[in-house]
Parts: sequence; structure tokens; C-alpha cells
Amino acid sequence: MKIIFYIPGPLRQFTGGNDHVAIETRAATVREALEALWQQFPALRDRILTEQGEVRQHINIFVGNESIQYSGGLSTAVPPRAEIMIVPAVSGGAPRH
Repeated sequence: MKIIFYIPGPLRQFTGGNDHVAIETRAATVREALEALWQQFPALRDRILTEQGEVRQHINIFVGNESIQYSGGLSTAVPPRAEIMIVPAVSGGAPRH
């Protein structure tokens, strides 16, 4: 089973500049899929998960169009040929005048 991960700009330095990465894995959950990703790109792990193994507060992960925040977290099922997007939260900015 192939899973495609979409990598945001700030994390591409850890994937050799790639904006997406295809991984062959039999992962059943998002956690297992991420572990397969980290086997190839171990530096990503600390940017996505906390020391306690939870998704960092400023990171959103989607399987297809569904946020794992609402579908079981890291235990979310991964369908065949899944597309997983890692999306850093965006906030701040200058006030309008």
C-alpha cells in the first residue's frame, strides 16, 4: 500500500526539499504511517510530535479531507492509497489600519 504525505514548506528541509513523499507501507493507522515516514526522515518526528508522543498543538494532520483531530487522532484508520497532509497552523499577522 502506498501512502502519499504532503509536506509543508517549513518541514521540507527535513525531506530533501520534497513537497510530497510516497511511502510503501502496510500502516493501518496514522501513527503507523508516520512511523514509516520517520524511518526515511527521522528529523521530522520531533517537529510533528511532542516528547509524550502526541501531535504538537500547532500541527494539523489530515487523512484526505478529514482532520485526525475529529476522527480518532493518531489511531485514525488509513485507507489504501491514502493521502496524508501535515499542515502547520497559521496565526498572527499585523492588524489592518
